[in-house]
Amino acid sequence: MSNKTLIIGSNSFSGAAFCEHLLNQDQQVVGISRSAQPIAELLPYTQTARGQFQFYQQDINKHLDLIGDLIDKEKPKYIYNFAAQSMVGQSWDIPEDWFLTNTLSTVKLFNLLKDKEWLHRYIHISTPEVYGSCTGYKAESTIYNPSTPYATSRAAADMSLKNFYEVYKLPFVSTRAANVYGAGQQLYRIIPKTILCGLLGTKLTLHGGGHSKRSFIEISDVSSATQIIGEQGELGQTYHISTKSTVSIRQLVCMICEQLGVDFTALVEISDDRKGKDDAYLLDSSKLRNELAWRDKITLETGIAKTIAWVRDNLDVLSAQPLNYIHKP
Repeated sequence: MSNKTLIIGSNSFSGAAFCEHLLNQDQQVVGISRSAQPIAELLPYTQTARGQFQFYQQDINKHLDLIGDLIDKEKPKYIYNFAAQSMVGQSWDIPEDWFLTNTLSTVKLFNLLKDKEWLHRYIHISTPEVYGSCTGYKAESTIYNPSTPYATSRAAADMSLKNFYEVYKLPFVSTRAANVYGAGQQLYRIIPKTILCGLLGTKLTLHGGGHSKRSFIEISDVSSATQIIGEQGELGQTYHISTKSTVSIRQLVCMICEQLGVDFTALVEISDDRKGKDDAYLLDSSKLRNELAWRDKITLETGIAKTIAWVRDNLDVLSAQPLNYIHKP
């Protein structure tokens, strides 16, 4: 076993930010993603990180044998898996793609890892979507009630991972973070998209009027929590990563408009809600706070200001990028 950390899904927003988090500690990191590395403005570790990084363009749906060979070669101490088909609304269009990546290929990865006696920890990045719409704050023991193909595909993998732990003692911990945001996020997500629309003077579509409630958390807080959970969390356990505050999507957009000096009514147009959209994701993060002494540090107002600064600093480049999700089968 080496001291390297392997990150699957290293080009994802959360995966790339976690790469940067570790590399800024001068750690050795191996990254795997199915896509080529994006522009530097969407890949923060290429600009600021100091540690050693190796990247491999490999897809868990197509190259699991190669990934297995790489894992055997590097023998990383920790493996963090951020890889997933993550868009919720679009999962209704081609649900089999979501189940292929999030369930079938992920379970194949579990099977590949189950006999790696040298593996210290496998850290599985899951989602609060598995609970469905929340009324009140939900603990990690909450029964799954997924309401979309995306959520069901993730719940199936989570349940399988528990089986692999109970039968094969696969040394895992898992995380579920509330809505994550920050510099480097994909531009079709609500916070960077609102900022870009406000700065460029284009319309923002607000599904269902923005009534749904979320708890947004800045990416650097998520990265710090993910590392603590990965290194110190109890094996076989799941930990929620969340702030203690919630906001409706409408309130969020209003907050961004206020910081930008943009009129909300001029920016927004209302559309019907997405199919199966949950009204709220409210996570109880007291387990993480009490057992591992983690605390979030960045308020929503401060985090939005940081994200606005990132967009302003890179506006010419970011404005040339697509603002809508493009599906990759």
